[in-house]
Amino acid sequence: MHFQKRNKIWAITALVFGIISFTSSTLHAQFLPADKIRNDFRNLLQRPRVAPKPYIQSFPTDSVLIEKGYFYSEEKEKVPMLIYKPVSSRFKKLPVVICLHGTNGNKDMAIIKDLLYRFSKLGFMAVAIDGRYYGDRVKSDPTQNNYVNAITSAWKNKDSTQQEHPFFYDTVYDLWRLVDYLVLRPDVEPSRIGMMGISKGGIETWMAASVDTRIKVAVPVIAAQSFKWSLENDRWQGRAKTIWDAHVEAAKDLGDTSVNAGNVKAFWNKLLPGITDEFDCPSMIRLFAPRPLLLLSTENDQNCPLQGAKLAFNAAKNAYKSKNALDKLRIDVEPNEPHRFTPKHMEMTIEWFKKWL
Repeated sequence: MHFQKRNKIWAITALVFGIISFTSSTLHAQFLPADKIRNDFRNLLQRPRVAPKPYIQSFPTDSVLIEKGYFYSEEKEKVPMLIYKPVSSRFKKLPVVICLHGTNGNKDMAIIKDLLYRFSKLGFMAVAIDGRYYGDRVKSDPTQNNYVNAITSAWKNKDSTQQEHPFFYDTVYDLWRLVDYLVLRPDVEPSRIGMMGISKGGIETWMAASVDTRIKVAVPVIAAQSFKWSLENDRWQGRAKTIWDAHVEAAKDLGDTSVNAGNVKAFWNKLLPGITDEFDCPSMIRLFAPRPLLLLSTENDQNCPLQGAKLAFNAAKNAYKSKNALDKLRIDVEPNEPHRFTPKHMEMTIEWFKKWL
C-alpha cells in the first residue's frame, strides 16, 4: 500500500514536471531563431543604399567641441546630427554613445543636450539625430503634428510598393545608416559604439541595436514592453495615445466609431508589420545577448505596462543565462514612477556606458 502510494506520488510529480517542461519548451519555441529575426527585420526595412554625403560644421567651446551637420540615409532623407566631443579629442579615436529622443522631442532638447555634454566630459563622442518628422526634418508649424500626419498618411497609403513606416521603423533604418557613417570617421573607434534612447527612442534602440551587432552596449529607457501582451490584455491605450489622432483616423477608415483593440491591431500590422510576433520586444531583445544591456523601466508606466515589460525582461534573462553572460544584463524598475526618465535612471545610464564601453 505504501509502495503504491509512493509510486502514485512519483507519477504525479513526473506529470507536473513534464507539464512544466512542456510549457517552458513551448513558450521558448514561440521565438524564432535569432539569425532569422535579424534577416527578416533587415529585409523588411531594406531600401536602396546611398552614400552618406556628410556635411559638418564645427563650433569649438572652452568645455566641449560641438559639430552640427547631416548625412543622407536615403536619396531624399537628410538626417540632421548634433555631436559633442571632448576638447582634448584631437587625433584620438573615441568611443561613441548615440542618444535618441522620445515622442515630441528632438536632438536639441535640453535632456538630450545634457546627456551629450555629460558623455563628452567623460571622454565619449556623443551623437544625437532628429527622428523622422521631428526637429530640423520638418518645417516649423505649431498647428501641425508632422509625425502623426506622416503616420496617418502611411496608414491611408494604398500603394504597397511605396509604403513608409514612420512609426519607429524608418528611424531604425536611419540609425543603421548612422552607424555606417560613424565607423568611417577617423575619430571614431568602430568597436566601441553604444546606443541609448528614451521612450520612442528607447524602442528604436532595442530594435536597431538587437539586430546591428556593431552596437556594443545599449540602454533602452522606458521602452521595454510587449505589443502583443498589450493587445491581449487591453492595455494598448497608453501607446496608442502617443499618436492618438492617427488611430482615430484608422478607426474611421475601418468603419468603427471608436478606437479599439481590433483596429489598433490592424493599424500596427500595417505600420509595424511583425510587431506582435517576431519583432516584438520579448522576441528581439534576446538578440542583444551577450553584449552589455541595461533595461530601465518604471512601475506605473502607462505606455509600456510593466506586466508586458516583464515578458521582455524574462526573455532577456533566459538569453543571457544561456550565454553565461548574466553579469552583462541589468534590469531596474523604479517604483511609484510613471512614464518618465528619472534622475536615478540617468545616472545609471551614464555609469553603464562608463563601465562597459
